[in-house]
Amino acid sequence: MPDLDPEDEKLIILARSTRARIQAAEGAAVRDTDGRTYAAATIDLPSLKLTAVQAAVAAAVSSGAEGLEAAAVVTADPLVAGASVQAVRDLTEHAPILRADPSGAVQEIVE
Repeated sequence: MPDLDPEDEKLIILARSTRARIQAAEGAAVRDTDGRTYAAATIDLPSLKLTAVQAAVAAAVSSGAEGLEAAAVVTADPLVAGASVQAVRDLTEHAPILRADPSGAVQEIVE
């Protein structure tokens, strides 16, 4: 993987720490077009199930974000979930989605 922009590295760190804090399946962070960041973990309740990216996008939208610059997800899964990609694309067509493993190493960038 190429060297990351420091702001993208920050997203990975936020996603990783959010995942670790509650030992969730995934942690995610997004950066809106104003440079604000939002982090969230997987939500797996009987009445509500969201990927970490969906939860982070929801936090951004509920705070007034109109677009995203980038998103990151830390997961042991080999792919970014389709629902996560769609949540980002609903808000911004071309924001990169970085997928990192639990150690924080970026494995993929979904464009």
